[in-house]
Amino acid sequence: MGAVRNVLFIMTDQQRWDYLGASGHPTLETPALDALAAKGVLFRHSYCQSPICGASRMCTYTGRYMTTHGAHWNNIPLSVAEHTIGDYLRPLGVRTALVGKTHMAADAEGMARLGIERNSELGVLISQCGFEPYERDDGLHPHPSVDPNLRYNRWLNEQGYPGDNPWNDYANSAEGPNGEVLSGWSMRHSPLPARVAAAHSETAYMTKRAFEFIDEAGEDPWCLHLSYIKPHWPYICLLYTSDAADE
Repeated sequence: MGAVRNVLFIMTDQQRWDYLGASGHPTLETPALDALAAKGVLFRHSYCQSPICGASRMCTYTGRYMTTHGAHWNNIPLSVAEHTIGDYLRPLGVRTALVGKTHMAADAEGMARLGIERNSELGVLISQCGFEPYERDDGLHPHPSVDPNLRYNRWLNEQGYPGDNPWNDYANSAEGPNGEVLSGWSMRHSPLPARVAAAHSETAYMTKRAFEFIDEAGEDPWCLHLSYIKPHWPYICLLYTSDAADE
């Protein structure tokens, strides 16, 4: 058996298969994803096992039907007995980590029954679907109280965006003709540009964090699940420029 190869496992959320330039969409421009498609294989007849976000992800992580793994709806826990990508790769010496979203609910009852503390090393892995949570961010933060220590919010503060929840006030908001803030939670505002620079969007930020993980991992084998919430709602348009691409 050959040497273990590094794996970058990228997932976008709630994206139609044909909403890519590589799939022939007449309007949308997706140059980064198109470049990946050009270097790999683009499946035109591939189907998810569930239209529900959490259930579909659990099928991907376990390789099993939702009727088998049991997490058939959002916020229904994945059984502590289920093995995921991370559980299969770690014994091979592969560091498995997450940057972004999983939408996974932990099996708190199962862990309690087995005497597994949630904040223990094993408990954290089970609670994060078998991945080391390098930075988990499920991308829904309507109020600061939801996650008062959200790292992306702290980073936005460092970039000059004020407030307790700049994700909501800037990255997920647009500006009206009179300077009023228009929330991305309202779909009618989705065509408008966000109040953050392209380089400061959550997508660009998660990409930055992925690069930081890869640099940190060094020569050790790894599998990184880079999971973007976009284009999942709430959604605000992001103006893309060549300068942003260079950054």
